[in-house]
Amino acid sequence: MVLLVDQIDVYYGTAHVLQNISFEVKQGETVALLGRNGMGKTTTLRSIMGLNPPTNGSIRFEGEEICKLTPNVIAKRGVSYIPDDLRIFPDLTCEENLEIAARVSKRSGYWTKERVESLFPLLADRRKQKGSSFSGGEKKILSLGRSLMMNPTLILLDEPSEGLAPLIVRTLLETIKKIKGHGVTILLADQNLRFCNEVCDRGYILEKGTVVHGGSMKEIWSNEDVVKRYLVL
Repeated sequence: MVLLVDQIDVYYGTAHVLQNISFEVKQGETVALLGRNGMGKTTTLRSIMGLNPPTNGSIRFEGEEICKLTPNVIAKRGVSYIPDDLRIFPDLTCEENLEIAARVSKRSGYWTKERVESLFPLLADRRKQKGSSFSGGEKKILSLGRSLMMNPTLILLDEPSEGLAPLIVRTLLETIKKIKGHGVTILLADQNLRFCNEVCDRGYILEKGTVVHGGSMKEIWSNEDVVKRYLVL
């Protein structure tokens, strides 16, 4: 088991944002956190990353409790977080964005700059251009490339399809499939059911900070009642 989230509660001030959330992610899976905006998907990813630590419950990564660890320690253990606002370094070149991730994580593995650029030819073509010159879709590709440079065991990916043109979404789908093919485990949060159905093995649906349904993507996709009640096509 790569990730086990067990009965976590998260508060923002007095607001009980996540309530008794539990789910699991196995090695090599791509798992979706589904639900409309504001239902707790991003907060769940931030909690795993140590940015909003839970008040109660347990989060175990590769069998080790990580609830009390700081985000930088969690990252060095092999968890990479790509937020929806991406947070690339706009004043650094594409190449420097990739290299700094490798230097900070100090993790070795399959992913080198050459392999990342082979997977994302755009990054090789734009190697010397600053991050500020990239479009929104290009920044998502750069963020994925930077994440891989950390050689993570688990990638937390927030709203990957949001705001992208259909062609970029298709490119992103194929890229995620290739990453998965190299054994990287992915937990992504997205409200786009069609996107998740193409790339994910299983999903958990969040509604008002609780898990209300879980199952294979095939089962969720075919469940008309669940889709109409909780999800966005």
